[in-house]
Amino acid sequence: MKLRILLLLFVLLVLAGSLVLQAAAQTATQTAPTASAPAGQDAPAKANPSPDDKTAPATARPAPQAENPPKSDSDESVETIRSVVNEVRVVFTVTDRHGRYIKDLGRESFRVIDDRKPAQLRSFRSETDLPLQVGLLVDASNSVRDRFKFEQDAAIEFLNSIIRPKYDKAFVVGFDVTQDVTQDFTDSTENLANGVRMLRAGGGTALYDALYFACRDKLMKQEQAGPVRRAIILLSDGDDNQSHVTREEAIDMAARAEVIVYTISTNISGMKQKGDKVLERIADATGGRAFFPFQLREMSDAFQSIQEELRSQYAVAYKPADFIADGRYRTIEILALDKGFKVRTRKGYYAPKQ
Repeated sequence: MKLRILLLLFVLLVLAGSLVLQAAAQTATQTAPTASAPAGQDAPAKANPSPDDKTAPATARPAPQAENPPKSDSDESVETIRSVVNEVRVVFTVTDRHGRYIKDLGRESFRVIDDRKPAQLRSFRSETDLPLQVGLLVDASNSVRDRFKFEQDAAIEFLNSIIRPKYDKAFVVGFDVTQDVTQDFTDSTENLANGVRMLRAGGGTALYDALYFACRDKLMKQEQAGPVRRAIILLSDGDDNQSHVTREEAIDMAARAEVIVYTISTNISGMKQKGDKVLERIADATGGRAFFPFQLREMSDAFQSIQEELRSQYAVAYKPADFIADGRYRTIEILALDKGFKVRTRKGYYAPKQ
């Protein structure tokens, strides 16, 4: 009996000692200092940890940022200051009672009326050498088939005469129901001639759409390094039966693009038709001129007159009396003090919006 008691006491002592040793070891592990990398260096990370390695370090997260951190002088954003330039530039032509161009007048010969109020002139000069951006729009509908070849030849002669390499640019668009750009902007008269020869007659007529397209998608988007003269020469009989925009909407777009439109009628009936009045309205509203060459030989004369006019113009810059950048349409009148002279210019412009 005593022996059993002694053995039981011995086992209890052994178990108690084992528990004491385990507790001591655990305490030592928790209180041991963690090894760190030398100052200025990062502790080496475990190389190429696998996705299944649970001991791989977690991805480091950036320190949280303050919602409104203070800005240094270098962080201050620069405020953009936008100002509206309230100066209007207008190109115009002066002729006498016989239609001859007058090229030697001075600024004292004119008055400028902007939105029915006198404007202050800032500059005035005779412009015979401005770079040209010209669009040639040729009606390629069935209604002009009879004289189409002659019109092409006259147009090529005109482009060869007026486009100066590295200075002027032109493009060619044929239209019936749709517009076909056979030659984009170029100063190459050879490429322009090829573009004119590529035109083929056939189909209905969407005249207003073609004019709208040429102003908005071609001339308005064409880069200009300085002052240029934008013009469209439109060959058509004036009849429109396919357009989605109206005549006035096409004229409105020409005003926005600051384009002068010269129209050449392809009507060979010997008398003015309804379409000729349309061509007159377009030319008059944009400051251009309408031509009615009822005989084929007069077609070349019309192109020659346009060429002369584009080289016989004045340019004026002025400040409106009460300019407001509200996007509104404002009228323009340029009056020659000599009643024997006639001034032709665009009828107005759209003020920019702030």
